[in-house]
Amino acid sequence: MANRRLLVKRLKAVRNIRKITRTMELIATSRFKKAMDRATEAAEYTRKISEIVGDLGQAELRFSHPLLEKHAEEKRGVLLVLTANRGLCGGYNASVLRQAVTHLRGLRERGVDVSLEVSGKRGIKFLNFQKIAVSQAYTHFEDKTTFAEVEVLASRYVDDYIAGRIDRLDVAYTRFISSSKQLAVVETILPISSLAGAGGSTGSGRVDYEFLPSAEEILSEIVPAAFRAKLFKCFLDAIVSEQIARMVAMKGATENADEMAGSLKQQYNRARQAGITSELAEIIGGAAALG
Repeated sequence: MANRRLLVKRLKAVRNIRKITRTMELIATSRFKKAMDRATEAAEYTRKISEIVGDLGQAELRFSHPLLEKHAEEKRGVLLVLTANRGLCGGYNASVLRQAVTHLRGLRERGVDVSLEVSGKRGIKFLNFQKIAVSQAYTHFEDKTTFAEVEVLASRYVDDYIAGRIDRLDVAYTRFISSSKQLAVVETILPISSLAGAGGSTGSGRVDYEFLPSAEEILSEIVPAAFRAKLFKCFLDAIVSEQIARMVAMKGATENADEMAGSLKQQYNRARQAGITSELAEIIGGAAALG
């Protein structure tokens, strides 16, 4: 029978771990709610910009913007990978990194010179371990990432694409679909290939507009803004998905700790009962010997 003192120590340790995992679950739940509100607002903003561009497309305007045009050849590209700075979030990081590495190899096999940029300590550590070169590493994007922080990246990508220094931009992240479904994906966001039909009006009639200033000036502002909003939404989706993954992982860990504590309690009770029985047997045996 297991030593009772050892069982007491193990039971105490499991209960302490349970307190930690339960606290982390509550923190992740709180952060998830805040992050989901921000992601929902960003989704509405992105959708509305797409509707505007879609309506302009229905108006049969002739317009062009460098971010909408695919380059004749794809020689250089950037793959941005969004992972977490912390662990204890189940398979969240592994799923994104699996997609990213597969996509990276596919592009390089096609002859594309891909520059790998990674956000999150977990992704940086994994890729360094795999001896995959990382050109840019970011660790400052946390669960309160602001639009201004992402805009710095977005502006550089816009400038590089227009100048021809890169021919495509792919983002590997976890897309937030619902609180019960998140999907690790790699999405090409430059060039902005189908922006004009991404969310415009559903009517089939021609829409007439009067523009002040000109349509070209309006589009020169809307298209880059739509790209920046899309990139920001990728970050927000990743943040929400990370908190959900951590919430689920910590909930599972708490439940496992409860089960383990119950099992250890039963073992302790059986050991204690066996000890009492053994002591009673010794007392009765000693009394019989004296008699």
